[in-house]
Amino acid sequence: MMNPAEFANIAQAEREFWWYRGMEQILFRILDPILKQRGPIRDVVEAGCGTGHMASRLAERYGWRMFPTDLDDQGLKYGLERGVQRMAAADIGALPFGDRRFDALVTLDVLVYVPRGDESRVVRELARVVKPGGLLILRTAALEALRSHHAEFTGEIQRYRREQLMKLAEDAGLRVLRCTYANSLLMPVALVKFRVLEPLLGGGPESGVQPVSPWLDRTLYGALHREAAWLGSGHNLPIGQSLILVAEKQ
Repeated sequence: MMNPAEFANIAQAEREFWWYRGMEQILFRILDPILKQRGPIRDVVEAGCGTGHMASRLAERYGWRMFPTDLDDQGLKYGLERGVQRMAAADIGALPFGDRRFDALVTLDVLVYVPRGDESRVVRELARVVKPGGLLILRTAALEALRSHHAEFTGEIQRYRREQLMKLAEDAGLRVLRCTYANSLLMPVALVKFRVLEPLLGGGPESGVQPVSPWLDRTLYGALHREAAWLGSGHNLPIGQSLILVAEKQ
């Protein structure tokens, strides 16, 4: 489970901070062409919704009726204060829903907190509540070499490789429609920061969700905006700081 102290940072930043805005655009540009080729999607559960912000954004963009769930009361508290509907406390490894209940399931940046060796069971549980022909939409942090002070602060347990994530989905009875790395253009900067500067300067775990100057925010967002256009045109990226997978329940 994520460090509860991070929820305050997320709640303040997720509407304006460059990473949240950029990764949202990347996700939308990946989903848009897939969703255009499918029948209507109505009921969607978000497993590990945090404050419920993305559940609201997905509902606004696609007209989905969202069922946001999170294990931590802190995230749910922020969501309820903002008027997010149908929020519920639930563990992603033991969802309180019947089999084949939803047209789709979304889980964003939650799989990193699953203990090693338990990820297969959790992905099978996520797939369990999706109808045949429905979608599982998953985003997670990628590549162990990119572990940082922020990762330590949030309580991150593991990061994933593309082939590993695809195998987890396939073993759970899912057919992978798209799986790509993202947040790739900024990866050289991240490697210098995480592997050179942080060890050199010392310090301990701390949140990376901190305000930056407006010009830097625009610059960093611009890199993700360009990636969104590339990914939206159907191209994948061979390496990056995140992984996005869209799969269909068989």
